[in-house]
Amino acid sequence: MKRLHVHVGVDDLDRSIHFYSALFAAQPTVTRPDYAKWMLEDPRVNFAISTGHAARGIEHLGIQVENEGELAEVTARLAAADGPVLDEGAATCCYAQSTKAWISDPQGVVWETFLTHGGAEAYGTSPALERLAASDAAAAGNCCAPAIACAPKTSGCR
Repeated sequence: MKRLHVHVGVDDLDRSIHFYSALFAAQPTVTRPDYAKWMLEDPRVNFAISTGHAARGIEHLGIQVENEGELAEVTARLAAADGPVLDEGAATCCYAQSTKAWISDPQGVVWETFLTHGGAEAYGTSPALERLAASDAAAAGNCCAPAIACAPKTSGCR
């Protein structure tokens, strides 16, 4: 079963943890000095917040999957959406090891689909996304969600 993912950039992590813990009636399942995540069943969502990695507000949205088959299915849906898809493959992001792909919607909101394989001690880096973020076609700013604008021959894009 798939799970909606929402990542929000915040200014004050402690205040935001307090707010979202009250809103969800649950404490975060992961807490780091710059990051917190709630894995909720009702509603079924992976809700994350971070400070220092993104601008304040919606950082990116996504669909978290539970197996390789679902990952292939949702990645194919991204490709059918007629935008450039960045197949990032193995990545460390948001204190997790994942396999993922990215796309931007017509308004520029960045979406990912990902399969989490386990935790990580570091927030993460993404060489493929960093190359895009460093290019003239994408905005820099964090490991997890650049503007996706792939040149026709960019590695990883389709």
